[in-house]
Amino acid sequence: MKVKHVPAAPDDLAFVADAQRAVPLVPDSQDDCCARILERTDLVSRDEAATWLTFLRGLGLVERGPSGYSRVRRDPDPEFLREAFRDGVFGVDAVLDALRDTDEPLSAEATFERVRDAIPEWERHKNPTTWTDVWTETVGHELDWLVRLGLADRVDDGYVSAADS
Repeated sequence: MKVKHVPAAPDDLAFVADAQRAVPLVPDSQDDCCARILERTDLVSRDEAATWLTFLRGLGLVERGPSGYSRVRRDPDPEFLREAFRDGVFGVDAVLDALRDTDEPLSAEATFERVRDAIPEWERHKNPTTWTDVWTETVGHELDWLVRLGLADRVDDGYVSAADS
């Protein structure tokens, strides 16, 4: 499963572990899991908590079964997160390719323009007047995560591929 929308990157990767630990080991409902994430982190809205719950599932840190969501016993160390982010988030490879294929830093908007054709057609039809704004923001979040994970670097007002990505 690849998730399409990712939360804004936290200031510290330790937040991922905090959010994951908020999800119980025993399956629980989405509402209860979101409430736990809100109680145990500095997130302020249920929508943010729901995005994080889905994101953690995409990273393989949370599972969803017939009884609800449950935490996976897995330490979200940086190496694991780098691989899980690339495998579990839609569009990351296209974003990395866009950064690799240029000699200059790209803004989130310029990166989006380079990957926009990879956005599924149904996403465009789902929100015909706002899909470009939604996906420009998503690409921006992906870029910030790539920086946090050491796969990209922030240079001036743009992003470049990290040397070892």
